[in-house]
Amino acid sequence: MITTGALTETDRVAWENLFAGYNTFYGRTLAPDLVDRAWREFSSGERMHALGARLDGDLVGIVHFFTHVSTTSADVCYLQDLFTAPEARGHGAGRALIEAVADWARTRGCVRVYWHTQTSNSTARRLYDQVALDKGFMQYQIPLGS
Repeated sequence: MITTGALTETDRVAWENLFAGYNTFYGRTLAPDLVDRAWREFSSGERMHALGARLDGDLVGIVHFFTHVSTTSADVCYLQDLFTAPEARGHGAGRALIEAVADWARTRGCVRVYWHTQTSNSTARRLYDQVALDKGFMQYQIPLGS
């Protein structure tokens, strides 16, 4: 059975492994100072937030998210990172984490939760198509600096 909840200090190593897996999937390696910064932010719970999914007590999934203002509505919640350990996929961890973020955002008055994924991420998109609406937007970026 999957359970979700806040991360604790004892989750740091397992969280780092999952976060590394997430970043590897997207072809990047984070510098240790960015990993430390993220953990500090999640621990303070002021600007960025994290939840974990557990299967039989083991941390098998993570989600990172934050709220921001909107010009056309009340605040919205951006789900930035979602990752489930490959060996735990198919047990409902991803769905449970998305639902936990939606519940968190709802209690704080957010009007929606949204996220991005690569169009080629067919595994994740099968789940996303079941739990959310594809609004048809594309993402554009202007890289600033190195």
